[in-house]
Amino acid sequence: MIYVVVISVVLMLIYGPQLWVQWVLNRYNREAEENFPGTGGELARHLLDRYDLQEIKVEVTETGDHYDPMARAVRLTRDKFDGKTLTAITVAAHECGHAFQHAAGEPMFILRTRLAGISIVAQRVGSFLLFAAPFIVLITKLPAAALLNLSGAFLIMGFAIVMHLLTLPVEIDASFKKALPLLSSGYLSQQQMPAARSILRAAAWTYVAASLATLLNFWRWLAILRR
Repeated sequence: MIYVVVISVVLMLIYGPQLWVQWVLNRYNREAEENFPGTGGELARHLLDRYDLQEIKVEVTETGDHYDPMARAVRLTRDKFDGKTLTAITVAAHECGHAFQHAAGEPMFILRTRLAGISIVAQRVGSFLLFAAPFIVLITKLPAAALLNLSGAFLIMGFAIVMHLLTLPVEIDASFKKALPLLSSGYLSQQQMPAARSILRAAAWTYVAASLATLLNFWRWLAILRR
């Protein structure tokens, strides 16, 4: 019985934040009441132009809202790009916050960007180790498969956990030191600000949820490798 309780608590800690984030974003992603003059995509373009960042593009994406520092593009999903909802407006401002971090050369953003490139290489090497471990053992006759598997799992998931944790302060800054002051300067009414704070908090917590999910996968790998 105690194992069921422990497992239930762990699952709630890991998947609870993800469910909460989606609930918040969906709650304020309905057209109507606010009657905004423009869409999320139009607001993003306006904010970038306002701060002389005309070279940064605003694009539609199918892979989740994000700022791409390599392509210098703010990318929004279709519902945010074309939407006139509180979620669309707030998320657009948040992603522009990352563009402002990049333009200012903020150290945490630059570090996160560099580690993202290293993380891609680490995941490829880790995947190769996981794939090659059985063949290496067959060829060398050495019982090193567990070590190779552990190294591969760490490179894939360990780097992902570090990336998510380093991303959190960058996300909080983009939400509460960049987007929130901008939105409160006339783009949203005082009545809309509490909901905007909830949306920005949810945007930051997406990375906490991802970290917890990756950590669970890492523990599962360790449990498998110990057998």
